[in-house]
Amino acid sequence: MTAPKPEEHAPFMGNYIKLVIDAADIIAVLEQQATQVFDLFNNLTDDKALYAYGPDKWTLKQVLGHLIDTERTFAYRAYAFSRGQAELPGFDENMYVELANFNSRSVQDIAAEFKAVRAANLYFIRCLSDEQSEIVAISNSVPTSVRALVYAMAGHVQHHINIVNERYFS
Repeated sequence: MTAPKPEEHAPFMGNYIKLVIDAADIIAVLEQQATQVFDLFNNLTDDKALYAYGPDKWTLKQVLGHLIDTERTFAYRAYAFSRGQAELPGFDENMYVELANFNSRSVQDIAAEFKAVRAANLYFIRCLSDEQSEIVAISNSVPTSVRALVYAMAGHVQHHINIVNERYFS
C-alpha cells in the first residue's frame, strides 16, 4: 500500500500520517504497534494506569481506550469506503471516552482488547487491493482515502505513544 497524498485526508490526519509516512511497509508498522502498545500498558498496575498528568487530561486507561475507539472508527471508515459507502460522520472522541468507563476496567483487559482489535483490523487491511486502498469518500465532511485512514491508524497510535512517553512516563 502506498502512502496517501495530502489531498486524500483532512489536515489533522496529516499530523498522524507524517509520523509513519516514511515507513517502507505500513502493515509491518501496524503489526509492530500491536505488541508495542500491549507491552507498554499491560505491565502497568491499575493504580499507575489511573494516572493523569493534569486535571482535565485522560488517565492512561482512558488513553488506551481512546486508541481502541479511534482504531475502530478509522477501520470502520476504511471498511465502509472500500465497500462503496460514500460518506460517514465524524465522532467526538471525548464523549466516547467519557461514556466508556475505561477507568473501571483492568488495564490488562483494555490492553488485550487493543491487541485483538488491531489483529482483526490487520486481517481486513491485508486483503485490500491497491484499487480499494485508493478509494476516496467523505469522512467528517472531508474527502478521505482508505489508505489515508490506514496510515492515520498507525500514526494516531504513534502520536499517543509519544505523548505517553513524554507526559506520563517522564
